[in-house]
Amino acid sequence: MAARVVGRTGRLAAVVRSSAVRLQSRLHGSTGLRSGSQANFFPPLEDAMLPSGSFNNRMALITGGGTGLGRAMTATLSQLGAQCIIASRKLDVLQRTAEEISSQTGNKVHAVQCDVRDPQAVSQCVDQIEALTGLPDVIINNAAGNFVCPSERLSPNAWKTITDIVLNGTAFVTLELGKRLIQNQKGASFLAITTIYAESGSGFVVPSASAKAGVEALYKSLAAEWGRYGHRFNIIQPGPIRTKGAFSRLDPTGAFEKAMIDRIPTGRLGTPAEIANLAAYVSSNYASWMSGAVTPDQWKLLEAMIRKTKGS
Repeated sequence: MAARVVGRTGRLAAVVRSSAVRLQSRLHGSTGLRSGSQANFFPPLEDAMLPSGSFNNRMALITGGGTGLGRAMTATLSQLGAQCIIASRKLDVLQRTAEEISSQTGNKVHAVQCDVRDPQAVSQCVDQIEALTGLPDVIINNAAGNFVCPSERLSPNAWKTITDIVLNGTAFVTLELGKRLIQNQKGASFLAITTIYAESGSGFVVPSASAKAGVEALYKSLAAEWGRYGHRFNIIQPGPIRTKGAFSRLDPTGAFEKAMIDRIPTGRLGTPAEIANLAAYVSSNYASWMSGAVTPDQWKLLEAMIRKTKGS
């Protein structure tokens, strides 16, 4: 129940995840280790994993970058030398975060207001980003929304709220930036933060599960189509990570956290810094081979084959 990375190295899928949760839960009673002591064997190492300067002279856009995982990823990328742009609806939150991270790392963090649900607002946001820093080298689609609700109580507006932020917002940001990057013949790394249940499904969070699954289909599709333009597309599916915003909505009583810890092989939740290190690696040049890939030569061959079939 750690993070899973969905991408491709060459033409082989690269998947990283923890040991099987079911196996651990079966053995848990016989080991004599409770989750509290078990976690002592797997303490989080939260220092930046990559060498200093790994992101020098690179620009990174992080949506939802003012809080939670977005803030953690911004702090790590800024520490590693990136000039970061954080975007969300709440400009005051963004500005506080930008000032705090800039003062810690010495690298400029820009705050840009953007409602990812609105394609016109996204276009204006990208205009502003181009004027501030130029088009980014790294794009992390992290903006999200979620809540717990029995599906029989879901209203159309509740469904629309989540899918607009998660699926449509990711699509609007990705397509707007992708088109401009292609026009400017500039490559970039795209990363989406989804969730483990995007693949498996999960009760009581159906809008989020559906929207995140859509994001994964979007990224897998564009990885094949836009690799020829120098674009990489990868996905991180985090397991349970304690962040104030998410846990206040999804686990207000703390019961979920207690039940999950007993099923996690390392005996603890993940930390935002651990996901930030993984995101930095996947977005860096150290992972330049990690993406869904169709080479220009492969595309020419596919295109020629498609043309031969027209009218048949």
